[in-house]
Amino acid sequence: MIKIDLPIQKNPLKSREDLSEAVKQILNPLKPFYSKGKTLLQLGSTGAGYPDSLAGMEGFSRLLWGLVPLLAGGEESEIWDIHMQGIKNGTDPFHEEYWGDIADFDQRAVEMAAFGYALALIPEKIWEPLSDLEKDNLFQWLNQINTIKVYDCNWLFFPVIVNLGFKRVGLPYNAETVKENLERIENFYLQNGWYSDGVDAHCDYYGPFAIHFYSLLYAKMMGSEDPERAMLYKSRAAAFAKDFIYWFANDGSALPYGRSLAYRFAQSSFWSALVYAEVEVFPLGVMKGLILRNLRYWFSQNIFDNNGLLTIGYSYPNLVMAENYNSPCSPYWALKTFLPLALPVDHPFWKVEEEPLPLLKEKIVQHSPRFILCRHDEQNYVAAFNAGYQHTNDHSHIAAKYEKFVYSNFFGFSVQKAEWGLAQAAFDSMLAVSEGDNIYRGKRKCEEYEVKENVIYTKWKPWDDVEIKTWLVPGTPWHIRVHCIETRRNLDVAEGGFALGLEHAHYNGQKPEGITLLKESAAISPWAVSGIKNLYGNGKAELVYPNANTNLVNTRTVIPTIKASLKPGKHWLVNAVFGEPGSETILNQWETTPPKIEFGEEKIYLELGEEKIIIHK
Repeated sequence: MIKIDLPIQKNPLKSREDLSEAVKQILNPLKPFYSKGKTLLQLGSTGAGYPDSLAGMEGFSRLLWGLVPLLAGGEESEIWDIHMQGIKNGTDPFHEEYWGDIADFDQRAVEMAAFGYALALIPEKIWEPLSDLEKDNLFQWLNQINTIKVYDCNWLFFPVIVNLGFKRVGLPYNAETVKENLERIENFYLQNGWYSDGVDAHCDYYGPFAIHFYSLLYAKMMGSEDPERAMLYKSRAAAFAKDFIYWFANDGSALPYGRSLAYRFAQSSFWSALVYAEVEVFPLGVMKGLILRNLRYWFSQNIFDNNGLLTIGYSYPNLVMAENYNSPCSPYWALKTFLPLALPVDHPFWKVEEEPLPLLKEKIVQHSPRFILCRHDEQNYVAAFNAGYQHTNDHSHIAAKYEKFVYSNFFGFSVQKAEWGLAQAAFDSMLAVSEGDNIYRGKRKCEEYEVKENVIYTKWKPWDDVEIKTWLVPGTPWHIRVHCIETRRNLDVAEGGFALGLEHAHYNGQKPEGITLLKESAAISPWAVSGIKNLYGNGKAELVYPNANTNLVNTRTVIPTIKASLKPGKHWLVNAVFGEPGSETILNQWETTPPKIEFGEEKIYLELGEEKIIIHK
């Protein structure tokens, strides 16, 4: 892939000035893309599940997540005057570009939160310069959020943030809505600082970059008025931080998992909110390092187009992985990470040297997201072994984003492009089943699950007459997957290992020499090895080359895969999966340290490195 040469990619991101310049390097290229009335951003021609005019308003609003801390910290912006004109016109019901009246579950409710944020942090910039009529227009337009329904998830915080803005500038403040919404969000709380994004919903990045982010804003703004809740939010965030730090590698990359990954460097906005709310669960230098390394990682990826505009995608522009709510403007939600710019110039955050990650455990169980996380810090490698969920929803690629056996910061994960065959479906880190018609399905939800210290158990049913029990034994570079498949129909099954990129930035985009099929299925490159061995069950190995752009991290990949055909009855399939960055040393481990298995009548005995695991059949 051709690298785009932009100033932000050369920004060292060391000092406060560097961080301020980075915001400007993201925002200033947007100047030519405002509408005539300055109320909309017109950034692309792809659509979302809401009208283009609303997407344009979304882009306008999301820039505030970067503009507000920039201005709060005493900086100036080339686009602020343009933005102020847009605010005046967009909230004027008689202007041709009026943002409109909103309804229940309206996307504009999401975007209104940024205006509440602005009123709370920079009233002298956004509120005081307005005339009385303009102030009333802004209030009346924003106050609609107190009259509508929002989704029962992180959306409940949007009216809260708007009302905090009202309170700051002396406007009528709907304390009852704030109280009701915050009490409802209590039902999403799990344990050890973790929230699900709704009742019986997933644990993903909406915890750190939404619920925790907004709760820390609340704690900062309402610390004296609502000290009990403020302390509760801070203590929960501190507990969560001790788990969430495991999602980050030393090189600044973080775990790609779940939905809304197009928000990219919003991954580190939680750490920004911790710093802003003065929650020092780790030394300030450690949190500074987490933020800056994550930003450096992202600005080294192909996330901008030739004009310097953020694109939809993850490590490169990619509509295949996008959600229905991703418009060309959506990625600018990532600007939330720049919240530390609101801190004064003499704040200790700007003076302390950034520090590396503290010493972390090589393996840790995280029960709320149903993970066992394994780390290999010398390789900048994080792998999260996953049970999945007993519930699902209608968001795009939900099985790929929440139900794979393992998620990795290096290999990423793949999403389905179409339904015909393994190449279109790209089943990395999944067991897929077919009735023999070449249309495969993977686990979308589980019937049962259990996460123990060394084993994850799940049961799922692709059809009513097919039951699959899986025992996942985590580890790096090897892990083991044991499947008991009871079926009343003929099945073709395919189990994919990690998706290995066929190109790598450090190798000038050239196809590597040495992508090789060994006796068992393995893809070997100068940057990593991905392989899979069948230990039991007569599976046959092959390399599957998925359709381009199915993987979040690499445009073209290969997936080592074990395939088998099963008659009606009960079958056992045991595969050992290998994957880790590296070259010669890792290759040696692939060749010399395969796991061992002893298959008994009642028990399965597994050896994975020094670990000995017994699975009761």
